[in-house]
Amino acid sequence: MRNALITFILPFLLPFTVFLSPAYGTSHLVIDEIGREVYLPSSPQKIVSLAPNITETLFALGLGSKIAGVTLFCNYPEEAKKKPKVGGLINLSLETIVSLEPDLIIATADGNRKETIDQLEHIGLPVYVINPRNVMEILGMMSHIGMITGREREAERLTRNLVERIENVLAHREGLSRPRVFMQVGMDAMISAGRNTFLNELITMAGGDNIAGDSAIRYPRFGTEEIIIKNPEYIIVSSMKKGDSLKRAREMWKRWDTIAAVKNNNIHIIDSDIITRPSPRIISGLEELFTIIHPEALQNSGAN
Repeated sequence: MRNALITFILPFLLPFTVFLSPAYGTSHLVIDEIGREVYLPSSPQKIVSLAPNITETLFALGLGSKIAGVTLFCNYPEEAKKKPKVGGLINLSLETIVSLEPDLIIATADGNRKETIDQLEHIGLPVYVINPRNVMEILGMMSHIGMITGREREAERLTRNLVERIENVLAHREGLSRPRVFMQVGMDAMISAGRNTFLNELITMAGGDNIAGDSAIRYPRFGTEEIIIKNPEYIIVSSMKKGDSLKRAREMWKRWDTIAAVKNNNIHIIDSDIITRPSPRIISGLEELFTIIHPEALQNSGAN
C-alpha cells in the first residue's frame, strides 16, 4: 500500500516550480502553479499571505517569524491572528500590502482576484500563485511553497507525514462498506458538495458514498424530498459555528425521521475549516470524516 500510494502521489509532489536561471542579486526566475513566470528571492524574509490555507502552510513549515501580513480570515494557528491584516480574500488593501515591503507574496487562484495579482505585479512585487484542486495537489502545493521559501526539508517531512496519515485511513478503509453520506454545507440551507470539491473527495477517501457526488454543480442545493429518496445513512454538517450547533442540527432534521441518518441518530458536526481549506489540516478532516463514517473501524482497530 505504502509504495503504491507514494508512486501515485509523486507526480503531484514534483514541483510546478521550475528554477529556470539565476537572475539579479539572489533572485531566481520560477514558474508558479498557474504558469506565470516570476522572479523570487532565494531566501524571503517578509512574506505576505493572501489566503488562510497559505498562512497555515507557512506556519507548518516553520515560517511564522517570516510572515509580514495575512488576511482577515487567517485564524489558524493562534499566532496568525496577531499578524498585520491586509484585508479579505477579495477586498485586499494594496496600500497596506505595499507598506509591509514584502519580498514574497503568495496568492491563490481560487479566491484572490486576478486583477489584484496583476496590480501587485505591476507595482513590482513578486507574487507566486498557488492553485491546488485536489488533495494530492495540496501536498504538491506544500512542496512548492517549501521550495520557494528555502524550506525544502521541512516540506518533505510535512508531506511524508501527511501521506502516511492518508495511507493509514486507506488501509483501515479496505473491505468496509460505503455508507451513503449527505454533507450539509452550513447550518441554514440544504446545500451540499458536488463532484469537483474537496468535500466530495474527502468523503470518498474516507469510505463514504456522497449522495451529491454525481452533481457537476460544485455546491448544489437539495430539496428535502430528494434527500429522503436518496436516504443518507450519515448527515454531516460542515459549520464554523460553535456552541449548540449539533443540538440545532439534530433539532432541524428530526422532523424527517424516515431518513436512516435521522432514525439512527447519525447526525454530526465537523469544522468546515479542516475540510474546505487546502492546507495541512485537510488530512485531519479526512481522519475525522473516517471516524464518523466508520466508527466500527475505530472500535475494532484503535486507529486514529
